Amino acid sequence: FSFFITRYFITTKYMNLQIVTLSEDLKDWAIPYIVKNWGATQLVSRGKTYQAEDLPGFVALADDQPGGLIFYRIEAHECEILTINSSIEGKGIGTALIDAVEEEARSKGCSRLWLITTNDNTDAMRFYQKRGFDFRQIYRNAMEESRRIKPSIPLVGNHEIPVKHEIEFELILSKNG
Repeated sequence: FSFFITRYFITTKYMNLQIVTLSEDLKDWAIPYIVKNWGATQLVSRGKTYQAEDLPGFVALADDQPGGLIFYRIEAHECEILTINSSIEGKGIGTALIDAVEEEARSKGCSRLWLITTNDNTDAMRFYQKRGFDFRQIYRNAMEESRRIKPSIPLVGNHEIPVKHEIEFELILSKNG
């Protein structure tokens, strides 16, 4: 991967981690990775559809190999994280990816960083709260609408919990938010 912009070099006790801007040459890795983790390149959030290949993102290179990916979008002074995945959990990859998006959002004048997860994703809820995100809103039965847009969304998710609701988390970046 020769054409990327470096955002961070981080050395953890587990690995050398580099966060880079998602570039065209990294999309050859990123698109199959997103399909593997999300079932398609089509992403659905709050009833809107996005194509992963059209979104900005960052890639975590763990010891020079892709090990994590985050996609986001900025609109009206708000930044939404649409996906975050790590191949190696518990090593700081997810945190580093969120930090990169937060820095980008701040540099673009965003007042808040937000994301949607589903009610079954209890591990993610814990992860986000430990990183300063707070509950904003629960959209009851929102997954019915999401499944009309993307029928491949499963009915049952993590820990055998029925996937019914969207839960919005936010991190306030400025007092204007």
